[in-house]
Amino acid sequence: MKNTNRISMLLACTTVAALVLGACQPQIVEKEVVVTQIVEKTVEKEKIVEKEKIVEVTTEDFTTPHPILSDLKVRQAIAHCTNRPEVITSVYSWLDDKAAILMDTNIPTSHWAYTKPKVQYAFDVATGGALLDEAGWKLGEGADYRADADGNELSLRFTTTSAQFRQTWAAVFEDNMKACGVRVVRLHAPAAWWFGDTTGVARRDYELGAFAWVGEADPGGQSLYACDKIPLPSNGWEGQNGMGWCNEAASNAIKAANNTLDRAERVKQYALFQDGFAADMPSLPMFNRVEVNATATDLAGFDPRPGQPYPTYNIADWERPGETNLILALSQEPASLFSLVENAWVASLTASLINGVGITSLDYDFAANLYFKELPTLENKGALLLAADVKDGDKVVNAKGDVVELKAGEMIRVVDAAGDLPLYGDLKLKEIEYKGGGAQMPQMTMNWKLESGLKWSDGNPLVAADIELSSKITCDPDSGATDFTICERTAKETFGNTEYSIMLMPGYTPPLYFSIGPGWYPAHRKLSDGRKLADVPAKEWTTLPEVAESPIGLGPYTITKWEKGVSISFAANPNFYKGKPKTPNITIKIVQDTNQAVAQLLTGDVDVVFGETLGAGEEGPPERAAADKGVGKIFSPPSAPGEHVDFNLNPK
Repeated sequence: MKNTNRISMLLACTTVAALVLGACQPQIVEKEVVVTQIVEKTVEKEKIVEKEKIVEVTTEDFTTPHPILSDLKVRQAIAHCTNRPEVITSVYSWLDDKAAILMDTNIPTSHWAYTKPKVQYAFDVATGGALLDEAGWKLGEGADYRADADGNELSLRFTTTSAQFRQTWAAVFEDNMKACGVRVVRLHAPAAWWFGDTTGVARRDYELGAFAWVGEADPGGQSLYACDKIPLPSNGWEGQNGMGWCNEAASNAIKAANNTLDRAERVKQYALFQDGFAADMPSLPMFNRVEVNATATDLAGFDPRPGQPYPTYNIADWERPGETNLILALSQEPASLFSLVENAWVASLTASLINGVGITSLDYDFAANLYFKELPTLENKGALLLAADVKDGDKVVNAKGDVVELKAGEMIRVVDAAGDLPLYGDLKLKEIEYKGGGAQMPQMTMNWKLESGLKWSDGNPLVAADIELSSKITCDPDSGATDFTICERTAKETFGNTEYSIMLMPGYTPPLYFSIGPGWYPAHRKLSDGRKLADVPAKEWTTLPEVAESPIGLGPYTITKWEKGVSISFAANPNFYKGKPKTPNITIKIVQDTNQAVAQLLTGDVDVVFGETLGAGEEGPPERAAADKGVGKIFSPPSAPGEHVDFNLNPK
């Protein structure tokens, strides 16, 4: 098993549009011009002895306010004119509790960090129309669309993917806007362009842009909404705040929420952020997507939950009366079970049967599920937070989140009783420019306690060498791993048979510190060529059958057969420390066609069909009908990804 949680605290600084002219010296361009000439630049005259010249200050790209969307009243009007329940019904007509997935901030309503914002936007065409009137967009007699005093029509380009799911709800949104006199011109682009590295969302190429961020259990949000995370040509398109939205109070709150370890303080700061977000309406939250899962009617133990990516976290408890084998349908076959380099959902779910799920995030809360006595937190004393003395030349994590050798001129966060950044309890931080001579920075250590009696499926006990091997391979670039965030920010590790300790570098205090734990590989395992796994160079691991196709683990099941393109078979692990799973055998069946998977569920040829196969929900109606007839059960918990419409406030 490996811990897949990776935390990034890259806090790149970018130029804030509102401060460009005030904080920077004008760029002087010696150019003779006619004073009456009109140029799209800020013009300042300066007196020169020889002659009069014009000093031109070029406005940075993507800082020019949008002529329509920069008006708060217009954005608020769009929010009031959007019938979100109707939008939800268009794609989830079969869903019983539609209100549960309606969003009014960027955070799901069932999340611990959610606080209902003070400003709400109920569907109200009259209120929306009044706001547009106040903004100068009038609806002429007999006209379908509003116009300003100069006759310019109120028209906005709406860009999203060409997926049928988004075409469906976008059509409803377009009708909603027409009812308020707003013309929406829809552009359904290929996903490869919309989410490309240098196109679409990444280059802020939209007026209204609809998509869903990949959701995680921790709300994060700093890269999406902070003022210094607005992507611009001048900063190499750093950041994901494509709206160009900058509310200093909200920005400070989202940063504070991501840089404190106190849950109560995080809730407080997220509440401040959500109030600012709702009041400014830079992005219209629509709804959480639904992860549809379906099972046989009498399957017990299956319990998918919001925030938890893999429903197999408790697969040892799944059972059907009289059945000794459960059949799970997947539409795709895993490319490999080497989870360090293959993180596709189907691969991770398949590997979870062998490795188990050590840490869960049920309902967006992290907890120890298998192998660990508890997660090490500051509250239970499993984690320690100290003020560490640092000096010139020491490796630390600076205020931007980068690993550096400490030297004069570096911006760092130091422990300061009068600091304005509360970290935890009475410990506060202050961001300073280091002058040399030493300082005190926060440093964290997590001490993990493992359950006793942990054994590999071959009967060998878990030992310190297994944990050490995992650390070695995970942090070796030759292994094929691509994320070294934790590796690069680790100061020290200690390994034991039932204990593990990790000390982070000074200055690195991620909110999810309690998830930075040990992984393990069977160092003792003998390969087909006679070598032990511990002796194999990292560069060979991706091609080892014992790693990619037939790994052993500590989890509830062990792989017995893999018939490529057809199925993967598992048997109960006789050495699982929690005892025998309730169902002796599991088979993963590859069923590429969604309709065929549903049909096989209804005929009893498969027992579980996951959201990976059923998709966003358009296959829900037949499943809903089958469930109503008592043929199967449908599970549709809200998932973390939320559909939303971003307003590009500065598109040029």
